[in-house]
Amino acid sequence: MNARPAGRERGSATVLAVGAMAATVVLAAGFVAVGQAGAARHRAQGAADAAALAGAAKVLIGEEAACGAAARLVSGNGAELQSCEVNDLEVTVRVTADANGVPAVFGPAQAVSRAGPVMGL
Repeated sequence: MNARPAGRERGSATVLAVGAMAATVVLAAGFVAVGQAGAARHRAQGAADAAALAGAAKVLIGEEAACGAAARLVSGNGAELQSCEVNDLEVTVRVTADANGVPAVFGPAQAVSRAGPVMGL
C-alpha cells in the first residue's frame, strides 16, 4: 500500500501546466521571429528583383539611367539600394531591407539580383 501523506503532490499539475504554457509561448515567439526574418528577406529580394528589371529596361540608355531607375524602384519598395553595377548590358543590384522585431538585432536582410535587356524573339 501507499503510505504517502495526503496532499503532498497537490498542485503539481498546475506547475506542469504553467511549464507547458511557458514552452508554448517561447515556441510561438520563435516562430514569429522566424516569420519576421523571412518577410524582411522576401521584401529585400522582391525589391532587388524589381530594381534589376527596371535597370535592365534602361541599360541601353546608359548606366546612370539604369541605376537611377533601380534606385527609384528600391526606395518605392521600402528598401535601400546598397550598390548598382552595370557590366556590359547586365545590371546587378544589392539591396537591404530592415527587419522588424527580434530579427532587427541581427541587421537588415540582404538580397542581390541581376538582369539584362530583353532581346527580340
